[in-house]
Amino acid sequence: MTTLRILSTLAVMGAMPKIAEAYHAATLETSFSPTVALVEQLRAKGEAGVEADIAILTAGGIDEMIAEGHIRPGTRTDVALSFIGIAVKAGAPKPDISSVEAFRAALLAAKSIAYSRIGASGLYFASLIERLGIADAVNAKATIIATGFTAEQAANGTVELAVQQVSELMVVPGIEFVGPLPPEVQSVGTFSAGLLTTSRQPEAAEALLRYLASPAVAPMLRAAGLEPAG
Repeated sequence: MTTLRILSTLAVMGAMPKIAEAYHAATLETSFSPTVALVEQLRAKGEAGVEADIAILTAGGIDEMIAEGHIRPGTRTDVALSFIGIAVKAGAPKPDISSVEAFRAALLAAKSIAYSRIGASGLYFASLIERLGIADAVNAKATIIATGFTAEQAANGTVELAVQQVSELMVVPGIEFVGPLPPEVQSVGTFSAGLLTTSRQPEAAEALLRYLASPAVAPMLRAAGLEPAG
């Protein structure tokens, strides 16, 4: 059977095992990193290429890679919508974040918070606390991780609140999901797939792109905390 190699952002990590299990046209092998790291990897390889067939990045990341010649034009396939949320250690009290005022108060009341340094959620959260006028207070007690899952910091008791994409929070055991950010301050991210120009099996990869955007994948995305982009 054909093996397709995928470079994927962490946001869809929770959904990919089910997708790989359900997809019978090829065996899927996926490696996960933040979009920023994957873009750097593609750029570093340049014309030598990356040993992969498909990349799943933020929509903006896919567009950049098309413009730079790493992903084939016309193959961008929007797959999932992702939302930012909050998690706590399993069994810990869940703060009220149902309104902007309650969310702001919860951030100020928390003794410790984790968010990411380079992920889309972390970059947005950093700008959001600036907008809310609480950046100094939050950053004074924040653990800002370089890569990986902020929810691990909540699960092991290092922090009270973990901020990240909902789908990334949900892959970590030992946490409880509090909820998404209030709609007024929510950031909805689109994650897209594209065919790498160096793929050695483009026809099989294009078939997978069509599958990723199909209704069959929607339940798997929703179970992982995502919404289908279609």
